[in-house]
Amino acid sequence: MITRNLGKSGISVSAIGLGCMGLSEFYGPPAQESEAIRLLHRAVDLGVTHFDTAEIYGQGRNEQLLGKAFAGRWEKIVLATKFGPQRDPATGAFLGVDGSPANVRSSCEKSLRRLGKDRIDLYYLHRVDPSTPIEETVGEMAKLVQEGKIGAVGLSEASAETIRRAHTVFPVAALQTEYSIFSRDVERDILPTCKELNISLVAYSPLGRGMLTGRYTSAGELPTGETDYRAQMQPRFQPGNIEANLKLVEAIKEVATRTGCAAAQVALAWVLGQGDHVVAIPGTTRLANLETNLGALDCRLTDEDRSVLDRLADKVLGDRYSPGEMAGVNR
Repeated sequence: MITRNLGKSGISVSAIGLGCMGLSEFYGPPAQESEAIRLLHRAVDLGVTHFDTAEIYGQGRNEQLLGKAFAGRWEKIVLATKFGPQRDPATGAFLGVDGSPANVRSSCEKSLRRLGKDRIDLYYLHRVDPSTPIEETVGEMAKLVQEGKIGAVGLSEASAETIRRAHTVFPVAALQTEYSIFSRDVERDILPTCKELNISLVAYSPLGRGMLTGRYTSAGELPTGETDYRAQMQPRFQPGNIEANLKLVEAIKEVATRTGCAAAQVALAWVLGQGDHVVAIPGTTRLANLETNLGALDCRLTDEDRSVLDRLADKVLGDRYSPGEMAGVNR
């Protein structure tokens, strides 16, 4: 397994990790606990060390799942979790973001209890709180590092300016953001800022929420259930956009055919090829997909392949989130 360092934190992770959100929510019904734990254990067996969760995933259930799966195995795991967004306990509705120092500490303590451990390796502010100066949020996170409750500070979906302000308070180890062949807005100023400051970029949804795997060939094959938010509110999956976007995926599949790789492997190889400061955390609930994703480490793309893939993002229809959600990213 190829490993990469997270900024200057001294923490090393597998270049391909596992995003665990879909095991508990958002991509259909939650996985059965036994099957989810089997997947997590298999990932460790295959060399994955980087596992990503958040307090809002399943309203704490995802952290509890990882805590149960990795009890007695934590020495093999780099655990990342996130705080900030607030949800109604009864309905699950999102209520805003709380990056206050009090919530930094309270959320950390709750996550530690759900995980059943005394230290979080990488702790992210999941979304920037417009009501709390980033210096105050990161200042409290720095105290948690000093107390040994977290190993490193991370931000998620923060702007280049916010990253710089945060980094003056305490070294930011990683910036988590959506990054894929179809989502490249971070290349304008966020990715260069991370490279300049020696901050790792952790790419979530590197497979475009499943679109870039080539699994879907027509709109009729897409998920439609109420528990799958792609069907409910993902602009790129909506009628009028999805048809055009799936045609773009054909170019990825053509590169996959030429290289002898799966489309998902091409998509992940493209992300990892953006620099040694980039790591990816694709999510899946299926063992076969996990094994396919890890095969991306052996996928070699030529300059011609990359040129073909680089031209796709400008043709994608639909933002990566709804207008309301887009207002909360790169802030």
